[in-house]
Amino acid sequence: MTTVSVFAPAKVNLTLHVTGRRDDGYHLLDSLVAFAPVGDRVTLRPGTALSLTVEGPEAAGVPADMGNLALRAAALAAPGRGAALVLEKHLPAASGIGGGSSDAAAAFRGMLALAARDAPAARPGAMPDDAIEPHARALLALGADVPMCLCPAPQRARGIGERLQRVDLPPVPAVLVNPRVSVATPAVFAALDRRDNPAMPDTLPDLPDPAALIAFLATCRNDLQAPAISVAPVIAEVLDRLAATGGCGLARMSGSGATCFGLYETELAAQAALERLHRDHPGWWVAGGVLGDQSRAALPRIGDA
Repeated sequence: MTTVSVFAPAKVNLTLHVTGRRDDGYHLLDSLVAFAPVGDRVTLRPGTALSLTVEGPEAAGVPADMGNLALRAAALAAPGRGAALVLEKHLPAASGIGGGSSDAAAAFRGMLALAARDAPAARPGAMPDDAIEPHARALLALGADVPMCLCPAPQRARGIGERLQRVDLPPVPAVLVNPRVSVATPAVFAALDRRDNPAMPDTLPDLPDPAALIAFLATCRNDLQAPAISVAPVIAEVLDRLAATGGCGLARMSGSGATCFGLYETELAAQAALERLHRDHPGWWVAGGVLGDQSRAALPRIGDA
């Protein structure tokens, strides 16, 4: 039986500037996004109807019905086509690193591959932009973060997340930490004092290496960080613990929280920080890796089972 396996990498908001709010209530953003080598995995097999099974270390509480974006994305990708999906959860749910959105994008990619399984296998590399754009518009109905996860490469996201621009960012070693506290995105936005903050520069500077990237990011912000801390004060502790690790050039929250990240110039420093945080905070979710382009790793892999 044909199987399709798709990696769904964590999305990290390196910056998140809230620049306005539309009349319909959607907030306008300006965000730099990169992807981590840690994430979930979606496996698909042909079936008579759409179904979803959720398993893995972070499966608790994740819905397996149409409340799950992955199942809705699969239905959108191939209307009327059946498939049995298995979602293996490794990312904490509702944690500011796009787990549900990345799962949806992975399911969408997987359904397209399953539908075309008799065609030649996809060649290594990212889907071309002109093939992504029509899908991105359709997937926007599932959530503002879903289109940017469709091809998980570094991007600048503007508007409500639908205006996507590929950017060249150097790979940067990172440690991700979630204190096992759920933070509701509406509550964070409700605690935001100002919604007309400055955007990033129109033209990004040359960023040849991790040190240059970290220095530039330090001039930017996550405007949701302070309101998220007011909702969940433990986020401030996580940021302090990350900043105190050796070689940490920047500690910041991703998305609306509660996952935070530390950036390092070397993988050696990042690995030492990861080990220290694992040791000192065994109850926290801690992961690490080099942030950057995961589009090749996220290509559907077709096989037989």
